[in-house]
Amino acid sequence: MEQQKCLCMPLLGDSFPELYVNTTHGPMNIPGDLKGSWFVLFSHPADFTPVCTTEFVGFQKRIADFDALGCKLIGMSIDQVFSHIKWVQWIKETLGVEITYPIVAGTETLAQKLGMLHPEKGSNTVRAVFVGDPEGKVRLVLYYPQEIGRNIDEVVRAV
Repeated sequence: MEQQKCLCMPLLGDSFPELYVNTTHGPMNIPGDLKGSWFVLFSHPADFTPVCTTEFVGFQKRIADFDALGCKLIGMSIDQVFSHIKWVQWIKETLGVEITYPIVAGTETLAQKLGMLHPEKGSNTVRAVFVGDPEGKVRLVLYYPQEIGRNIDEVVRAV
């Protein structure tokens, strides 16, 4: 009998799963290191791709709005920290925008824990947005297919 993979995901009101991750800003515990702040963890399928780059720049351009709401931003993909660092450098050199929030080097296990893997698409992740409150509770979950970019105004409004 074939064993089925668990398609788990945090639901509204759940405690955000404890994640110990590597980021472009060093090791991080999510949500532990964010206690007392709202946070937005958003994922993208891959570094150096057009839609993902546009979204990362879009989040950075709205960072003052998130700061004013007491909300921290964290990006994530299954790419490694080295790739994230090179991508951030490319964005700064090419587009003149400095990405100041950390980017998590996710894993397939992490993506499964958050319910972010596209069924039948291997390790490709959905575009997910998780909004957590100062106590680490999940307050909003948005999932988009890889082909559709996010509306940053809507994320700011929701926070």
